[in-house]
Amino acid sequence: MTNSSKPSKFPKPGVGTSWEHVAEWYDRLLEGDGAGTYQKELILPNLLRLMNLKKSDRVLDLACGQGFFAREFVKTASKVTGADASKALIARAKERERGIDWHVAMADSLPFLGAGSIDKAVIVLALQNIDDMGAVFRECARVIKPGGMLFFVLNHPAFRIPKASGWGWDEKEKVQYRRVDRYLSELKVPIDMHPGQKSGGGQTLSFHRPLQSYFKALGKAGFGVVGMEEWNSHKKSEPGPRAVAEDRARKEIPLFLCFVCRNIAVGGGLE
Repeated sequence: MTNSSKPSKFPKPGVGTSWEHVAEWYDRLLEGDGAGTYQKELILPNLLRLMNLKKSDRVLDLACGQGFFAREFVKTASKVTGADASKALIARAKERERGIDWHVAMADSLPFLGAGSIDKAVIVLALQNIDDMGAVFRECARVIKPGGMLFFVLNHPAFRIPKASGWGWDEKEKVQYRRVDRYLSELKVPIDMHPGQKSGGGQTLSFHRPLQSYFKALGKAGFGVVGMEEWNSHKKSEPGPRAVAEDRARKEIPLFLCFVCRNIAVGGGLE
């Protein structure tokens, strides 16, 4: 576990939110053997548990990437739609699964979906890379039926602030702790997609928002938050003098946050 550097004040020229330029790297990350990835080992099983998919469900995987999660949803749901802004990632998705309705589209504009045509929508680790979060929630509220569900997963915004948080070690107390330099201010930070590689891998923008920003945007769009879970790391440290403290910190400080929301548009209500 290492400390993070201080945040950049302004994004570098040419840095954007699209993952088109890192599509090959991201595809290898999720579609290799998959062993040990947070997506496979932690997020997927928890998400499937919360979604409780039924055969009749119509599911939208928004910002779906190469379809890692959508391919799991289609094993149960009657219809799955996947949308992502990256042409390269959607091309890979189509190569792997033809039973899903794939689209190249921005997350805030889904003209191929009718109003109320979706039962359950999912956004996994993508909202933090999207500038206009409110527009995404409004479009989700349009396509999700009244009473339908929205699930989205984030890097935990209270503990994982891009370039403004990190792990620290208290030598006196022998304690691994989480350092947070700032939280309430919204940030737009360029992030190296896979640092350490000499060839580089490009950057994409990451947006930090405090929890209140998500609640306010959801409410304005017509969603009610009916559940929330915090997920900690499944990984363990190699044997060593700090291993016990590091593993304890992993159990106590969650890496991911999952919102469970209901479309409470007129006629939807809360069950």
